[in-house]
Amino acid sequence: MRSLLRVGLVVSLLLVMVPFALAADGLALTPPMGWNSWNKFACNVSEKLIQGAADALVASGMKDAGYQYVVIDDCWQVKRDAAGRIVADPERFPSGIKALAKSIHDKGLKFGIYSDAGTMTCAKRPGSKGHEAQDAKTYAEWGVDYLKYDWCNTDGQDTRDAYAKMGQALRASGRPIVFSICEWGNTKPWIWAQGIGQLWRATGDIQDCWDCSRNWGGMGVVHIIDLMADLYPYSGPGHWNDPDMLEVGNGGLTLVENRAHFSFWALFAAPLMAGNDVQAMKPEIRDILMNREAIAVDQDSLGMQGRKVSDSSARQVWVKPLADGSRAVILFNRGSEEAPIAVAWEDIGLYPKTKARVRDLWKKADVGAFSGRFEAKVEPHGVVMVRITPQF
Repeated sequence: MRSLLRVGLVVSLLLVMVPFALAADGLALTPPMGWNSWNKFACNVSEKLIQGAADALVASGMKDAGYQYVVIDDCWQVKRDAAGRIVADPERFPSGIKALAKSIHDKGLKFGIYSDAGTMTCAKRPGSKGHEAQDAKTYAEWGVDYLKYDWCNTDGQDTRDAYAKMGQALRASGRPIVFSICEWGNTKPWIWAQGIGQLWRATGDIQDCWDCSRNWGGMGVVHIIDLMADLYPYSGPGHWNDPDMLEVGNGGLTLVENRAHFSFWALFAAPLMAGNDVQAMKPEIRDILMNREAIAVDQDSLGMQGRKVSDSSARQVWVKPLADGSRAVILFNRGSEEAPIAVAWEDIGLYPKTKARVRDLWKKADVGAFSGRFEAKVEPHGVVMVRITPQF
């Protein structure tokens, strides 16, 4: 088993020497970072809420840490006018979306919006089917920088055709708009969506829990980690696997689980879209979302998605090669009791006798120099996340 893992990792590491084919449009060359309204507020969106979230991103320092997109999810739209143009809720967005987008831009942030490939959105608002070019043009005129495009009420439609139609409309709109494909991984978009969008959902909807599931497809954090495990070959600059938005700080996870959740999203080179109430964050939640060393792993220019290299019951080791030759490593304890977990150099593509510096990314401290392996005690449902840098 270990020898096979080593062979697989050597192949992955060889990719370090071969530049990824970057997206021709130059969009999302690192995973998008920002905030989305859905996980915390669902349909309870308004101009005031979005403005407040944008202000909080700036005031908290999240903007400076890399969070740049402010995205309104479902329920901002109410109808189409006589010409078929989409209409925002005039009571909740009295200034209009264009003015809201300008205000977001004036804060040095980018603005995102939501629609659906079907006749209606998931919340039964007007979808974009049959209005793709019109909606894309409208979004461009409004100053939209990011579109999340869902997959509700799409009976009889083909996913690839529907998303390609909107992708083409966005490219023809005259404005660079990041396209987030959200069909929940049902048709394996990692196979077909590169060149259509810059990111695609690889899993069902995340739930604010560690180990749970919903009959409609929602799932807890640990289930999503498992679904992402084998998708590393399909991710890179301009084309990202998306395990859904962050639930960090929404109350359903312990502090240890929140930290593990964020660590894995960083290791996966996943979009980091905060989904909490950023206007009322506790300091410990802000510290997780703004851990710049973990963010640097997510935003590493090599763009490789991390993968599992060791799995012994509840004890796992995951690795992500980084552009400077170092490795980000997660020691993951899925069990219910504290356990020692070790990473062997041979499992992460290093010669056993290599001396390497180990830095703990949550303690934000150097642990020391080690040869051959590193071991740490890991809390249940927790991680030790380290950066291992060979010293040649």
